[in-house]
Amino acid sequence: MENLVKTKWGLDPAHSEIAFKVKHLMITNVKGVFKEFEASIYTTDDDFMTSEIDFWMNAASVDTGAPDRDTHLKSPDFFDVENHKQISFKGNTYEKVDNDGSYTLYGDLTIKGISKQIKLDIEFGGVMKDPWGNEKAGFSINGKINRKDWGLNWNAALEAGGVLVSDEVRISCEVQLVRQS
Repeated sequence: MENLVKTKWGLDPAHSEIAFKVKHLMITNVKGVFKEFEASIYTTDDDFMTSEIDFWMNAASVDTGAPDRDTHLKSPDFFDVENHKQISFKGNTYEKVDNDGSYTLYGDLTIKGISKQIKLDIEFGGVMKDPWGNEKAGFSINGKINRKDWGLNWNAALEAGGVLVSDEVRISCEVQLVRQS
């Protein structure tokens, strides 16, 4: 029996972005990011299909470029950061989509104490050594969720019909991991 080695990976925050988009007024997308996030990721050797993923972000670090909107997002209408400091994700199931680095990742997303399984589309960019000898792995991560599944229900009706903020939230992340020694 061969010796399987657990490999620990950490997030490189300078080369990672945790972003989302939501339709506003039913006509344009408003983008936001979370500025503070961390992950604990373990693989068996370098096989990312074996990943144990524990990811969390500071809900109060939400940034949409509009301070008033960010304050509203931090309120009980949305993330309720006073009572729910973290948003977390635990990855648990992988499916290979093709042989070109496309995968589906299933896991539990927890917002405001409510956990629901979500599906994320993963594009594996590969593994590369940076100029300082650090081994890095890159991923593009995309998905869609309905914010109401986590009790993020606030909205306003529009005079012409429709609503101010769509229920669908598009997740769009660029993640660079660095192998830990």
